[in-house]
Amino acid sequence: MSSFRSKLVRTALGALAGFLAAFTALAVAELAAGLVRPAAGPVTVVGGAVIDRTPAAVKDFAIRTFGENDKTVLQLGILAILALVAVGLGILALSHRRAGAAGVLLFGILGAAAALSRPDSTGTGDALPSIAGAVAGALALYVLASRAVSVPAPDGADGQAGAGAWNRRGFLTAAGATAVAAASACALGRYFTSRRGQGAVASRENLVLPEPASPAPAVPAGARLKVPGITPFTTPNSDFYRVDTALTVPKVDAGTWRLRIHGEGVTRPRTYTLDQLLARPLVERDITLTCVSNEVGGPYVGNARWLGVPLAGLLEEAGVRPPSKGGLADQLVARSVDGMTLGSPVEDLMDGRDALLAVGMNGEPLPFDHGFPVRMLVPGLYGYVSACKWIEDIELTTFDAYDPYWVKRKWARRAPIKTQARIDTPKPFARPAAGTVTVAGVAWAQRRGITRVQIRVDDGPWQDADLAAQDTVDTWRQWSYRWNATPGGHNLTVRATDGTGQVQTEQRTRTIPDGASGRHSVFVTVP
Repeated sequence: MSSFRSKLVRTALGALAGFLAAFTALAVAELAAGLVRPAAGPVTVVGGAVIDRTPAAVKDFAIRTFGENDKTVLQLGILAILALVAVGLGILALSHRRAGAAGVLLFGILGAAAALSRPDSTGTGDALPSIAGAVAGALALYVLASRAVSVPAPDGADGQAGAGAWNRRGFLTAAGATAVAAASACALGRYFTSRRGQGAVASRENLVLPEPASPAPAVPAGARLKVPGITPFTTPNSDFYRVDTALTVPKVDAGTWRLRIHGEGVTRPRTYTLDQLLARPLVERDITLTCVSNEVGGPYVGNARWLGVPLAGLLEEAGVRPPSKGGLADQLVARSVDGMTLGSPVEDLMDGRDALLAVGMNGEPLPFDHGFPVRMLVPGLYGYVSACKWIEDIELTTFDAYDPYWVKRKWARRAPIKTQARIDTPKPFARPAAGTVTVAGVAWAQRRGITRVQIRVDDGPWQDADLAAQDTVDTWRQWSYRWNATPGGHNLTVRATDGTGQVQTEQRTRTIPDGASGRHSVFVTVP
């Protein structure tokens, strides 16, 4: 029994040593990243590498299951795995201290490799946080493991009570000192990281948006239905969906931001500052954006009032012509500061629609989550081929010559938004009272508009819903239907017809490769 207790105590101390070593490694890495570049932190770069190598179907599952918390779940998963591995290395170090320390160093090397492989890597300095953290963690594990193996069995187990108590105190003192030092390094790292972002925060707070040369048309009377539970016509910035691969939201200083336009067919390459863009005639438009990851009836769609520079004008000044007019490039590749690439058809960008480099959203500068200082958006195209946030580079090329990020992962090259309608109220499995129940929601078919919405109760006939006034063909349209609800379980289904006369298909498809299709339905029970 004494031998078993002795092994159990030492195993527990080894596990604690490994855990503290991992904490030390991450804390020192965060401090180094705060001094070098926050985006080079090991959890961020490893998480980014995991995202890049995750199959599209798995990403789709993560978004469907965890929504906008998918990145938080990924980071927690990485930390959980690191903790388990660290505990194992700590136990290993009880008998093989060098092997345990080497294991920590190996993780540092993997983190450094991940940092250097990131598309936004700025050079060898990005490897420093992972290496510094690993060295600190390895040293911490070696020292703590040395202390742990000197702890004898519990008092009375082998006649060395006094020595045992002293050795345990020595280990606990070393463990406490390690924890304090690691916590201090973590706090300093977060301080330096916040300091590095203060310039970007200040540049946004001090930015005054000019008045638009072309204001958005007034939203028609009757476009906003007053139905409890319906999605607002304009989505507040705080509620607007966010789907991207950035584990750390880039904070770009507006004063140092630059946009470069170059590539095939560009006869006059250009580089713009934010002030130069703001000095141009700006347009303001209400535009509904949709993510290709939006399932039928899903939440990843929103409508906002955007302020920006017409992209077609910038391209024309650079000498770009669409393919229909003899242009050499048929694809525009937009690059973000975090290395993301999105490819858009040049023809669509220059066909007269309000493709914008947006600087404002609902009357204020873009939030950091949504691309400050400048993002791109194109009505009628899913976001993964048009809505580049934190944009810094525009390259004209061809679809044959280059596959952007999502196309490499088997998503379609061209992705016009499909006609969709959604029931917002009643919610699935609601229990409305018998009598008149208002069924309501939104429908969208950007660039085509919505001309009809119909509701079907169970297997009954399709009935026309009442449409709110249409703002533009680039915004969604609210609708409502007064249903005489009778007791029992009922299935409510909605379908929309777009401006071309095309009725929304009932064929159900998943989001991959070019967006979900099918009709949204909800089941309710009337008591």
